[in-house]
Amino acid sequence: MNINKTKQGVGIDVGEALRQKLLNKSATVGVIGLGYVGLPLAAASVRGGYLVLGFDVDPSKIATLNSGKSYIDAVSSVELAEHVRGKRMRATADFDELTSCDVIVICVPTPLSRYREPDLHYVEATSQAIAERLREGQLVVLESTTYPGTTDEVVKPILEATGLVSGSDFFIGFSPEREDPGSLRFSTTTIPKVVSGDGALAAEIVDTFYSAVVEKTVRVSSLKVAEATKITENVFRSVNIALVNELKIIYDAMGINVWEVIDAAATKPFGFMPFYPGPGLGGHCIPIDPFYLTWKSRGYGLNTKFIELAGEINSAMPSYVIARLELELDKRLGKSLSRSKLLLIGLAYKKNVSDIRESPSLEIMEALLKRGADVAYHDPHVAEIPPTREHASLVGMCSVDVDHAEAVDAVLIITDHDAIDFGRISQSAQLIIDTRNVMARKGFSGETVVRA
Repeated sequence: MNINKTKQGVGIDVGEALRQKLLNKSATVGVIGLGYVGLPLAAASVRGGYLVLGFDVDPSKIATLNSGKSYIDAVSSVELAEHVRGKRMRATADFDELTSCDVIVICVPTPLSRYREPDLHYVEATSQAIAERLREGQLVVLESTTYPGTTDEVVKPILEATGLVSGSDFFIGFSPEREDPGSLRFSTTTIPKVVSGDGALAAEIVDTFYSAVVEKTVRVSSLKVAEATKITENVFRSVNIALVNELKIIYDAMGINVWEVIDAAATKPFGFMPFYPGPGLGGHCIPIDPFYLTWKSRGYGLNTKFIELAGEINSAMPSYVIARLELELDKRLGKSLSRSKLLLIGLAYKKNVSDIRESPSLEIMEALLKRGADVAYHDPHVAEIPPTREHASLVGMCSVDVDHAEAVDAVLIITDHDAIDFGRISQSAQLIIDTRNVMARKGFSGETVVRA
């Protein structure tokens, strides 16, 4: 008897049984990590017809979700409460309940170490937790952004150490998250979903699952291609943002408005895509993910010059903004930075969200405080600064009213939330350092406004 043929036949039977459960919506979906990626996916899976279990190690998140309250803007409390009342979704910290899940999706963080190397301990720990409960007929999908090869080289060996075989006893996939927090145009279900599997049968099963959850899937040939797709998307943004950040510095020295230049260039109907400068990169993707590829490339004896140069330029932008602020304070008000009262507008890393991960505002605020400045912040989406890995000294600071602009020497605009009253700031601030060109976009100009 050909053992491989027999095993393959069993795998087809197991896979087809799982695919039928996905098609008739009798499958249970488990989502591990209920943050900005996991919670919207869990809600979308309920809307797709599945029973969903959400897993997280944070007991406060579990309690909040099971009370029908959401802490993520992309999922309303009204929708969440309906799912909870209807017993279509429940959150738990008991990972033994993974045994009841037919699909398990990993949505845990993939940060960088202090040396800008991949920190995969969340992925590894989660894979180990799954392995301890792994059974025949399950699909395990990694969504966390990482370097090409992670699913094959890290997740798969941990799961196969159980003695179960991928492609025969259980199935593995990778489908990169593509969330756009704060966007009114795109959501989990409307963004095309790249899907892949460990083998053709696994890819078919992954596609079957996501086809019920999102409007469109894009199947690629391998796990590595899917992993590389996500990295490429973020490298593209990082490099192009670095380019316009560098142009901003050059054009500023020439007395040229870089935002006007970009808007004019964007009228060309081909060969140009507009990117806009800012005070530095933030969020869970663009400042971090490109360096996963940098690290992996070193294993092939290759350098990622564009990626590393882009990182250097983007990382230097907070210092550039502070230097510009210091220059204008001295030139216009005759004040040193150490004797100045300042108001930072916007703490979140992008407009209309509450996410402060890797936000340049935190770096700028901490640097200004170390220089002796008196600093406050206003952000309608961030009432109080929560604990962060790198800015412990800022924890507990609270947002002040926008009227505080009257009491300071300068206002520094970092994030251009729609909910901020920039008209009030225009009327009351004696110096405005604008890193987003929001004042000009809203029609507020004058001697007090400086683009930076």
